[in-house]
Order: sequence, then C-alpha cells, then structure tokens
Amino acid sequence: MKIIGLIGGMSWESTVTYYQVINEEVKRRLGGLHSAKIVLYSVEFDEIERYQASGEWDKAAGVLAQAGCALRRAGAQGLVICTNTMHKVAPEVRSAAGLPLLHIVDATAQRLHEAGVRCVALLGTRYTMQQDFYKEPLRQKGFDVLVPQPGDMEEVNRVIFEELCRGDIRESSRRTFVRVLEEMRGRGAQAAILGCTEIGLLLRGGDIDMPLFDTAVIHAESAARWALEE
Repeated sequence: MKIIGLIGGMSWESTVTYYQVINEEVKRRLGGLHSAKIVLYSVEFDEIERYQASGEWDKAAGVLAQAGCALRRAGAQGLVICTNTMHKVAPEVRSAAGLPLLHIVDATAQRLHEAGVRCVALLGTRYTMQQDFYKEPLRQKGFDVLVPQPGDMEEVNRVIFEELCRGDIRESSRRTFVRVLEEMRGRGAQAAILGCTEIGLLLRGGDIDMPLFDTAVIHAESAARWALEE
C-alpha cells in the first residue's frame, strides 16, 4: 500500500470527508482492520483565501508547494490537493514536490465518462466557475460545461465562503443551489459537478432529480484505489 499525502485545510470541514472516505474505501476493499497510510499537511485557510481574493496565486502556490515538499519528506508517495480551486496551482505543486499528483478533474472526468454524461453543470467557487484551469481540461476530455448565470454565480460563491467553509449548513441555501441547478438543467445539463469540496456537505442525491458528482468523494475514492495500486 502506497502512502497518500493530503494537502488539506481548504477548508478543514471537507478534509474530514477525504480522510473518512479514503479509509472507508480501503476497509471496503481489504476488510478487517485495514486502513489507509496517510500523511496530512493542513494549511491555514485564511492565508490561502486572502491570496485567492487578491489574485496572488504565486504566493498560494508557494504555500502548497511547501506543503507538498513537507509531505514528501514525511514519506508520501503521491499527493492529493483536497480542494478544487487550488488545482489552479497543481502543476507548480507537482513540480516542487517531485511526486505524482492525483488530479481532481481526471478522477471526476473518468466517473462522468463511465456514467455516459456529456453536458455538465459546474458549481464551485467563482474562480473554478469563471477561470479555465478547471473547465478547459473538462472540455478537452469531451464535455460541454455550463456555469450559473452571473447573479447565481455570485450567490453560489458567497454561500461557499460565508457558510459552507464555516460549517454553516442552511436549508435556504440548499434550495438556492437546487434552483440554480434546475436552471442549468433547462439549458441542457445532464448532471452536476459539485466542484467545490464543501458542496457535498449541503446537497445530497435526493435533493434534485439530477445526478450529482461529489468531487470530494470521487477524488478520495480515486486516491484509495491508487494507494492499493488498482
């Protein structure tokens, strides 16, 4: 079993999901008392968010690269960035650490292909929804990617940072997200990518008659399979 290096803390609420799902998947596959070999570097999210907001992505990349190098020294054999947005700097982190990096878009795209989905609704932070670092790899893999209308995009971003990243789960925000997804379904979306690792804390499969692809769960399951060399 290989050692997984988790770069977490963005936010810590969703990092808990990674730790739990990876261990559950290892136990499911191996049985008994088996659990995953994990080393975790949890960053200070307030620092990262300030760099995001000010557009200082090079500084954010530096923090995560430092974390990746620390994980390598701790014995990690591969890296998992436990958030969607910071995959914007995944190439810099991979290069600095000199380790394989399991990309969240690759894991999610594989699951979408298996489900036969071609047109997807993308929910996430404004960075993930507006910029091309996430959408373009999906398009290159053959997907049509829809994002919310500008006003809805801002509300989704607000809920993520002001509520979900603080562990504040509100029924009113669940209804808002469902409404936004319904609008995108009307534009042709066959399924939704929960492209922020906190959204799975808010939305569940029964909330809307539309397949939901929870990237935190998908990414974590992929990491467990990688660790077991499947």
